Amino acid sequence: MSGMPEATRLHHGGRLREAAIRYRLASEHWLDLSTGINPNGWPVPSIPPECWLRLPEDEDGLIEIAAGYYGADPGHLLAVAGSQAAIQALPRLRPACRVGIPIPGYAEHAHAWRACGHQILPLAPENPADALDRLDVLLLIHPNNPTGTTYRREHLLDWQARLAERGGWLVVDEAFIDADPRQSLAPDTGRPGLFVLRSLGKFFGLAGLRVGVVMGEKPVLQRLDALLGPWDVSHPARHVARLALGDEAWQRGNRRRLAEQGARLARLLAQHQLAPAGGTALFQWVCDEHAVALHEALACRGILTRRFDTPCSLRFGLPPDEAGWRRLATALDEVAARA
Repeated sequence: MSGMPEATRLHHGGRLREAAIRYRLASEHWLDLSTGINPNGWPVPSIPPECWLRLPEDEDGLIEIAAGYYGADPGHLLAVAGSQAAIQALPRLRPACRVGIPIPGYAEHAHAWRACGHQILPLAPENPADALDRLDVLLLIHPNNPTGTTYRREHLLDWQARLAERGGWLVVDEAFIDADPRQSLAPDTGRPGLFVLRSLGKFFGLAGLRVGVVMGEKPVLQRLDALLGPWDVSHPARHVARLALGDEAWQRGNRRRLAEQGARLARLLAQHQLAPAGGTALFQWVCDEHAVALHEALACRGILTRRFDTPCSLRFGLPPDEAGWRRLATALDEVAARA
């Protein structure tokens, strides 16, 4: 597929400078809950000076360490400059076809496939297989962002097998699965037509590093690698990714902490009549007809959330510390008192 994505850009969480200008509050005074990124990410050490002097090399051990972390075959793994790079490039590797994508979901997927001439079939996140026989590609965000919807591995593998029988693909974006990876399809990525995207941005809190991984069939990964070109991931980024993916003690402790904090956030919201409709360890999703007003009221108090129009809802990420938790609780109290 030779089509290039259109030039328009979508809006995402984390637009802190824009909020600072709009609400006339300096960036450092905001509590940013808009991204779903781990606010206490992996602690990056000093980067060796030689990382800045040399071009990146594929033989630096990153693929092997990543394969160990994901439980995948190294031959079915490609490092990319954030999973966004793969999101934009994968649609160019198929001729125009029918692609089922859950709505609501991470909007960049539909944007990229549509821009390359594919037909998008919107699906309910809860029942994505209902249209399977009409699809050439089923694309799932697992857990879904923002609904938090998850799927059983046996169901995912059944859908993959049914698609593969006619040359179809199952593409699974697992950007938020690291906090509980038991349902991940990464170990199964030798199967035909199965592609799994992972990112170090959310669980590891390394969004600025721009490192992700695509796992899937080797011939397709080779085409993807050629499309992206050489040195897609910088040497410093590869160095940090190796260390983070190999830090098993931090990963275990972080999973326990995030599970506790995700549950804490759900309780706090429920106490203010904002019981989440879904979520993960990294965010909670609240459907409310007054979501626009709530987003505005919190923003006026220097708290940034992620607003969705369809359905009318807000996504809340985790506060970074106890001061942030107190600030959120106080703001919710104030908003409730004025309702």
